[in-house]
Amino acid sequence: MWNFKRLAFVVLAVLVASAIVLFVLENNQPVALLFLGWSAPQLPVSVFVILALLAGMMLGPLLAWFMGARRRLK
Repeated sequence: MWNFKRLAFVVLAVLVASAIVLFVLENNQPVALLFLGWSAPQLPVSVFVILALLAGMMLGPLLAWFMGARRRLK
């Protein structure tokens, strides 16, 4: 059973990694973003999307922890 779980995890990791590589290869058109007067350098679309995904993955749990800590203090 342990070997099956390990194999399933490896297969899933390879599928996710290949999906990310395909996404990056398909979205390599350079764009420049403008936000509140701040201009980002021209980078591929995939860089901005992956950065937004990573920021959300970090901010979401942080905000959830903050809200939980705030409720515990009340």
